[in-house]
Amino acid sequence: MVNYILAATARNQATAMLAELETHAPGAAQRLARSAFTELQTWPELTVDLVPEARTGSRCSVAGAYDFGPPARISVADAASRARRDFTAMHELGHHLQKNSFDLMAAFESQSDGGLLLEDAACDTFAAEILLPTPLVDHHLDAAGPTAPDIVELWRASGASRMAVCVRAVQHLPAPGHILLLDTGGQVVFAASHGLPPLRRGSFQGDIPTIAQARAGQGRADGRTQVRYRDGILGRELHAQTAPMNGYLVAVLVTDSAPWRTFTPPTKDTGPQAGEYICEHCDEEYRSFDPACPVCRVPNCPECGRCSCPARVSEHLCQGCFTLHPPAMFADGADRCLDCS
Repeated sequence: MVNYILAATARNQATAMLAELETHAPGAAQRLARSAFTELQTWPELTVDLVPEARTGSRCSVAGAYDFGPPARISVADAASRARRDFTAMHELGHHLQKNSFDLMAAFESQSDGGLLLEDAACDTFAAEILLPTPLVDHHLDAAGPTAPDIVELWRASGASRMAVCVRAVQHLPAPGHILLLDTGGQVVFAASHGLPPLRRGSFQGDIPTIAQARAGQGRADGRTQVRYRDGILGRELHAQTAPMNGYLVAVLVTDSAPWRTFTPPTKDTGPQAGEYICEHCDEEYRSFDPACPVCRVPNCPECGRCSCPARVSEHLCQGCFTLHPPAMFADGADRCLDCS
């Protein structure tokens, strides 16, 4: 799925999650906006606690975790600031809502990965929608798109976490791009993407142009750069602007229409392109950046999870139920499986 379609679907899912929240706990959105972590600790069906960041895992875009239970448990990294803990707690509440509502889970059925990316993106959007009211966001982010200083001003005015501000800002990008939050070491603390493949939390971007210039100076820089993906693969060239954010660095990167410039034509797409494949087992057509199988040189199909290698266990078609079964389901010489014999 193209990332900007995923973003639009995530916003629709977040809207449905807000409705689910109001049905489940009327008025909770206002209480969560004041102090999400404190409010969730009063919910009897949830256990909410602080844990070392190493115990939160790395699947989510934030330093937190959700355990379906029972009992359901939300874990939040204890090293985080109050605002960051609130954003993380809201993100994990998003998982709790989606995993306990058949209506919300229905949105995952059309996703090729079973809804993994959509669920996480919807959690970010849901958390940001509650913690950053639309009138406040619209007051600080220009209709032409957010600049890096705009994002810093919104963060200072709101009291919300840097992550929540990044999620709100990426919704206002005028073109495909990223909003990155980086630590002083140049590692991505949080990334919100629009129309481009997402960046992994913890990836190192400190030495790419513009980011390196900002780190060497006072945190303010603008220019062109390419972000780094898995295995050092560089993406397409992007217009970039950075600003310091009280110990962190926020970066806005777009393909064109950079809000801090009068005119910025689209950059040439010199980045890697995902390969196109047709699954030999289920005929699914798909594009993938995933590592290829070292034997058949084809990455796993997102639909059936198989590469082009033949199955390790040969299967036979039953002439009774016309279903593929392993050999153990057939008596010697039989053309019908044990269930149909």
